[in-house]
Amino acid sequence: MADDFEALDAYSTAVVRVAESVLPSVASLRVRTRRGDGAGSATVLTADGFLLTSAHVVEGADTAEAAFSDGTTIGTDVIGRDPLSDLAVLRARGVVPEPVLLGDAAKLRVGQLVVALGNPLGLAGSVTAGIVSALGRSLPTRAGRVVDEVIQTDAALNPGSSGGALADSSGRVVGVNTAVAGIGVGLAVPINDTTQRIIGMLMAHGRVRRAWLGIVSVHMPLPGPLVAKTGRSSGLRVAQVMPQSPAAQSGLCVGDIVLSVAGEPIASITALQPIGRRLEITVWRNGALVDVIAVPRELADA
Repeated sequence: MADDFEALDAYSTAVVRVAESVLPSVASLRVRTRRGDGAGSATVLTADGFLLTSAHVVEGADTAEAAFSDGTTIGTDVIGRDPLSDLAVLRARGVVPEPVLLGDAAKLRVGQLVVALGNPLGLAGSVTAGIVSALGRSLPTRAGRVVDEVIQTDAALNPGSSGGALADSSGRVVGVNTAVAGIGVGLAVPINDTTQRIIGMLMAHGRVRRAWLGIVSVHMPLPGPLVAKTGRSSGLRVAQVMPQSPAAQSGLCVGDIVLSVAGEPIASITALQPIGRRLEITVWRNGALVDVIAVPRELADA
């Protein structure tokens, strides 16, 4: 094996190692719904049979058939779907291969090697490679909302790739392939702190409870004097406050710049904040730091 790797260049060696370590844990999915048959990909998440895929792959389905590269075929049950993040969790009715190792998409850099593994166009066990083309993209979902911090890659994706793994050069899965935005443009939902919490909720409860504040915000870098004063490099400018929302009741105003939530620096206001509990939000308003207290409500109740 060592001699074989010596015959490859560094790029090829990295891709081969990722394929050999991750591909056995990536399944091709066959899904049957009232609308007809569909296909996608899924990745083994835990040794006791949880698999991760895209929510749109199993939309309208309660079960799916997972086929692995060693020829094993296993029935699975859809445990939970979250259309707002386009993630879903399945549970296998049988023994699964070794689970993949999860990485942290927050550590990715533009230009970094990534490898996409899945079932494009029904071709099971396919591997493509490319680079991280951009980070922080937004992806509209079928649920009418937007997934933030999406990874853009030029690794070739095609219909059927959705739900498959996007891995870094060490073989850690850093994203779930979800969309083809054009030739040479693929998108993946990141594996990060927020999505790991979503996955955990789906595994444990089959659903995700989301907090709702009732604001529309845009990310912005802070000017130098404000960076020096607050120690923050970026914030969220409040562009809209919904009437009668928790944000409106707390006194948040259009033009406020949100600097922290519960004392933590903020790049986006996650919907996974505690529901029904007081939440301290620090904003910059009219040249001064102001603390407001909001009580998020559940999104379904908003």
